[in-house]
Parts: sequence; structure tokens; C-alpha cells
Amino acid sequence: MKWEYVRADEFCISVRDGTHDTPKQTESGYKLVTGKHIKDGQIDPTDAYYISEQDYIAINERSLVEQWDVLMSMIGTVGEAAVVKNIPNYAIKNVALFKCGGSELKGRWINYYLHSPNAQGHMSGNQKGSSQQFLSLKQLRGMLVPITDELYMQRVIDVLSTYDNLIENNQKQIKLLEEAAQRLYKEWFVDLRFPGHETTPVVDGVPEGWEQQSLGRIASVLRRGISPKYDDNGKYFVISQKCIRRSIMDISEVRRESRDYSLELNLQDKDTVICSTGTGTLGRVGQVFGVYQNTTFDSHVTLVRTKEYQNFIYQSIKYQQEFLMGMGRGSTNQQELYRGVIEGLLILVPTQEILNKADNILSAIHDKITALNSQIGLLVEARDRLLPKLMSGEIEV
Repeated sequence: MKWEYVRADEFCISVRDGTHDTPKQTESGYKLVTGKHIKDGQIDPTDAYYISEQDYIAINERSLVEQWDVLMSMIGTVGEAAVVKNIPNYAIKNVALFKCGGSELKGRWINYYLHSPNAQGHMSGNQKGSSQQFLSLKQLRGMLVPITDELYMQRVIDVLSTYDNLIENNQKQIKLLEEAAQRLYKEWFVDLRFPGHETTPVVDGVPEGWEQQSLGRIASVLRRGISPKYDDNGKYFVISQKCIRRSIMDISEVRRESRDYSLELNLQDKDTVICSTGTGTLGRVGQVFGVYQNTTFDSHVTLVRTKEYQNFIYQSIKYQQEFLMGMGRGSTNQQELYRGVIEGLLILVPTQEILNKADNILSAIHDKITALNSQIGLLVEARDRLLPKLMSGEIEV
């Protein structure tokens, strides 16, 4: 089989980027997608802010995103890429845009190539910047993409897409389970429609036998993490705020540390973690799903651990995430979420009977999410082992 290498801007119609300006945020309109909205091969504009139709049109005169194009983060966390599977209705900022002219084959192929070790190595070796890394369009346009007979390329895409479809299905199931847990919490503990609510007196918003308690009183551990001295050969792993982008703590961006730390600071299944420094992620709440040996957290993260009913406590804190995100104090670029704010969160603690019922359901959901997340990890590992071998012809299909 004959292989050849062509420049990315020759394989695609063009390689360009989105706006570098900061359009004014509006209450409604069109979303503005940046690099932080591209993660794990998906484009998720859920928490992107809105811009006006006028700004949307102006950006898309130069950088219109269409189905089967590929987006890639090119500033900060460089190299997160995803193919645009559906007709988009957003604009992009500081994101590389690989225009594929509506070709699914080209879009999926360049997307897989961007995830390959060769492409990741090229991007890692050509990043610039000191405080914030970035990759120039010149470097992206000049990347050499391996291509061969289109029928073979399609077969490779079909194999790799099988893994991606399974990963995506698991991710959808996780999202549904998260929504189910959030609905239960809201129905029982916010709307107070818990089992037996019809016959339970409520005084000043608190059902009989329930009480408001501060999180500081409930938690067995509530503290910031270590100040790491990173070591690429260290035996320990350290999570940062980058690992708390969604509800499930993500260890794909952990760094290594060689120094010992207190056993109390090793993350445990069902722990709650809160982003506590900086902007953008401040106040974001996540949870640990599964057991991670030799894994701790840095001083920009607050750990909340309780001796029991961890899933109920997590949902209680998660429900107050918007409040936490607005409680940063300090300079604009270095805000802090102080410990006292987190300790002072009020948790409505029900009777033991209701607490047991709720936690049994929430724990079952947590365990199912943990299993699905583990399956995703295995699928990603298998796909990533195959990808470079299939795209080089080392293994034929």
C-alpha cells in the first residue's frame, strides 16, 4: 500500500482560526466556543457565553464553522480536537479551524491524525509563549498528514469510530445519570417533595426533624492541597483545577510529584473537590469517581470529605455551585474562594430515614457512573493504541 504525506492546508480546504477579539457578552443569541469547550473529542458549548447576532455574523465572515470541519484548541491547553458532527450555530475564538468542505472522510481523518502521537509531538515541540503556550497557524498548516487510498482510509475510520461510538454512548448514559441525581436532590431537598412530605409539618422552610448544618460542621476533612514541586518522574499524581472541568474529576491532565504527602490528602472515592483559585473555573464543583492510588491535589483545590453520606453532601454542594462561583475575592486575575465561604455553606440535613433512602439511590447512581467512566478509560486506551498503527499502515484493515 502506498502512503504519502501532504500538508494539512493541502489535505483540507484551508486551516484558519477564529476571532482574537473579545465580543461583548449578551443574555441570548449565539454561543462563542473557545478551546476550553473542546475536550475528550467532544465540543460542548453548554457553558460558553452568548454573543450578539452582529458579532456572530462578523466572526463567521472569516471563520464559518460547518459540519465535518474540525476544531482544535491552539492556546493554553493545545491539541484538544473534535470533529463537528452536527450543523453548528456558534462562532469560535482562539480555536484552529480545519475546513473540510463537508467531507466526512476528511474531517474524521484529520481529527484522528490530530490525536495521533505524531501530531501531538509536532504540536508539543512547536509551541511558543512563556506564561501561556500557543501554536501558530503556520505550524498547523505545515503539519504533514499521512494519506493513502480513500477506501482504506474509510476502513480505518470505521474501526476507530466503533470505539468512539461506544465512548459517546457511555458519556450520554453518564449525563443522564447525573441529571437523575440532580433531579432527585432538587425534588427531595429543595422542592421538599420527599417520601412522606404530605404528612410532615414544615416550619420556616424546614421539615420537622430536619436541620440546617454548616458544611464545616459536617466535613471530616475540608482543606486545600499541597504546593507541588513537579517532577516528571515522580511516583505521585497531582490534580489541578484543569482536572475539574466537569462533574467527574478528570485525571488526563494530572502532573507528577516526587515528594511524600499526608495520607489524608490522597483522594478517595466520593470525595468532593472545588476549584478555589483564579478565574474562569473558580467555584466549580467535581467529585472523585473510583479509586486513584498515589493521587493528591494542589493548593488551588479544596477537598471536602465526610465520613458518610458523601454522595448526598456532594449533591448539596453541587446545587450551590453558582453561589460559590460568585464568591471569589481578591484581584481580578487571582481571585480566591476562601475556606470560610465553603465552611459556611448551609446543608439541609434530613431525618436519618430520608437520608438513608436518598443516599442509597445516589450511591447506586455513583457506582454506575464509576463503572461507565472506567469503561470509557479502557476504550480510549484501546483506541489510542490502535490509532497510530492503523494510520501508518503498520496494522492493515
